[in-house]
Amino acid sequence: MDMDYAAYAKIFKALSDPKRLQILDMLSNGELCACKILEAFSISQPTLSHDMKLLIDTGLVSSTKVGKWIHYRLNPEKLNQVYKTVGKLMLPDPYAGLVECTCNEEGEKNG
Repeated sequence: MDMDYAAYAKIFKALSDPKRLQILDMLSNGELCACKILEAFSISQPTLSHDMKLLIDTGLVSSTKVGKWIHYRLNPEKLNQVYKTVGKLMLPDPYAGLVECTCNEEGEKNG
């Protein structure tokens, strides 16, 4: 598999924070101003900027400056790429049939 493991480790690290996961969930409903994201958390603007920079650096989120505020939105192409890659990492093609495997059930009957 030709993959940039360091880049994916960075993505998974960004996703390991519950607040950042919640922000991604919020953005799944559409573009949001930083002010709306701030309203959902008890954090400072610099803390939000730090979290958003991590998400932007991974490519999961993009931003646009509108007046004095930044608007954030998901990057569906990157999210789809990550989704497919996680699938390949967790369940490579030669083992894809194991999802339907009943070998543990048979072992329980014999044991």
